Amino acid sequence: MKRIFAICFAIIAPLLVLSQAPKYEFRAAWVASVENIDWPRSKGMSVEEQKASFIQLLEMHQRNGMNALVVQVRPAADAFYPSKLEPWSEYLTGVQGQAPDPLYDPLQFMIEETHKRGMEFHAWLNPYRAVFNINKSNIAPTHITKLHPDWFLDFGTVKYFNPGLPQVREFVAKVVKDLVTRYDLDAIHMDDYFYPYRITGKEFPDESTYRQNARGLNKEDWRRSNCDSIIKLIYQTMRAANPRVKFGISPFGVWRNKDKDPMGSNTKAGQTNYDDLYANILLWLQKGWIDYVVPQLYWERGHKLCDYDTLLKWWNQYTYGKQLFIGHAMSSAGRNEAWKNKNELPNQIKGLRNYPTTQGSVYFSSKSFDNNPNGWSDSLRTNYYALPAIIPPMKWIDSIPPPKPLVTKKKNVFTAVYKGEEKIKQFAIYALPQKVDAKMEYATLISLVVADKTIDFDRSKSIANADDRLFIAVVDRNNNVSEWVEMK
Repeated sequence: MKRIFAICFAIIAPLLVLSQAPKYEFRAAWVASVENIDWPRSKGMSVEEQKASFIQLLEMHQRNGMNALVVQVRPAADAFYPSKLEPWSEYLTGVQGQAPDPLYDPLQFMIEETHKRGMEFHAWLNPYRAVFNINKSNIAPTHITKLHPDWFLDFGTVKYFNPGLPQVREFVAKVVKDLVTRYDLDAIHMDDYFYPYRITGKEFPDESTYRQNARGLNKEDWRRSNCDSIIKLIYQTMRAANPRVKFGISPFGVWRNKDKDPMGSNTKAGQTNYDDLYANILLWLQKGWIDYVVPQLYWERGHKLCDYDTLLKWWNQYTYGKQLFIGHAMSSAGRNEAWKNKNELPNQIKGLRNYPTTQGSVYFSSKSFDNNPNGWSDSLRTNYYALPAIIPPMKWIDSIPPPKPLVTKKKNVFTAVYKGEEKIKQFAIYALPQKVDAKMEYATLISLVVADKTIDFDRSKSIANADDRLFIAVVDRNNNVSEWVEMK
C-alpha cells in the first residue's frame, strides 16, 4: 500500500515551540461500554449507527493526538464479539445473547479501524463482575451465572465471580486466551475492580469459601492471594498463547496509606488497593506479571487527602522497570473549584513529563472530550499532543528493531520503501536543525505515517523549517524503531 503524505503548516503551532514534546508517549482514552457510557451510546443502535459512532469517536481522539484506545469489550461476563464462552452484551443490542443484525463482529471492526489510523487497541475486561445490576440487568440463559450459579456471590446490587474458586480463575483465563488467540490485540487491560469496594455494614460473602480453602492464610492475605493467582495465570496464559500482547492494570490511585505501611503514600484514602480491593499491584509489577500500570489519579493537585503530585511521585518510585501511565479524570472538569481551573489538567501533564519513569496518560472517559471541557481537547490538540509520539516499546517483549527504509528522491518528493519481512505499523519522520549532531535524541518527531511498505513525502508541504535536515525511520508493530535514513 502506498500513501501520499503531506502536513499543512497552518494547522500546527510553530515547530520550535513544540520541539520539546516527548518522542515516546502513551496517549489514550478509556471507552466504557457498561451502561452505554461511551460506546455504543444507547442499546439497540443499528449496526450502521454503531459503526459510524465508533469511527466518529475514533477520529475525535486521533485529532486530539491520542495513539491508543482502551475499549471495554467484556463489561460483565458478556462479549462485544462472537464468543463460545459468553453471550453477546446487552449494551450492544439491548438484549443479552442477541447478536447484531445484520451480523458483524464489533471487536474485529474496532480493531481494524483503530489500526488503520496507526493507533493501538487495548481490550478492556472486567475480571470478576458478572452482573452489573441484579435487579435490572438482562441475563441470557447461556450466561455463565446460569450455567454455574455456584461460582457467584451477590454483594450490593452486583453479582461477582467468587475470586476464591480455582475454576473461576481458569474460566477467566480461558476468556483471555480466546481473545488473544483470535484477535490482533495490542493489550489486555483490566481496571480497579478486583474484590469490590466496601459497603458500610456489609461483608463480602466469601466466608464459606475461605473456610474450605484457607491454605493456612488469614482471610485478608487469602483474598490477596486469590487476586495474585488470577493475575499470574492470565500472564502465563497470554505469554503462551500470544507473547506480543501486553497486559496492563489500571488500579485505584492509592496502593496503601502511609499510616498502614511505611512504603505507602502520604495519603488518607478511605479505601485502598491492598487493604480493601485486595489487589497487591506492587507485587504484580515486581514479579513481572503485568507490563504496565495506570493508577487512577483522579484527584486534583493540592487535594487534602490524596494529592495528585504526592501520588505521582509515589508511583514513580515503584515501577519495578515496567511502564507507568497516569489515569486522569477528564470527566471531573467543572466538578469543583479545582476542576474549574483550566490549568489543572495541563499542569498534571507537565508534572508527569518531569519523570522519566512516567511514559504517558489515559483519560476517563471518551465522552468527556465531546464538549471540549475547559478547552482541554483544544489544549491537547494544539499544544501538548500537537506533535505525534511513538508508543514506548517494551523491550522485555520485543527488542529487535526492523530494517531501515530505502530512500530515493524525485524533485522535491522522497519515496521511502520498507523491504523487511516483519509487519510494520508506520514510518517516523524527524526534523533536525543544521549543525546539530545527527542523533535521534536531538531531533523532533514531526510525523508518523501509517503504511506497510512505502510512502511518498513532499518536503515542501512539511512543517519542518526550510533548512532543517529530515530523516525517516520504520516503526514496527511493537513500537521498535529502525535506524534512520536522511532524506537528502
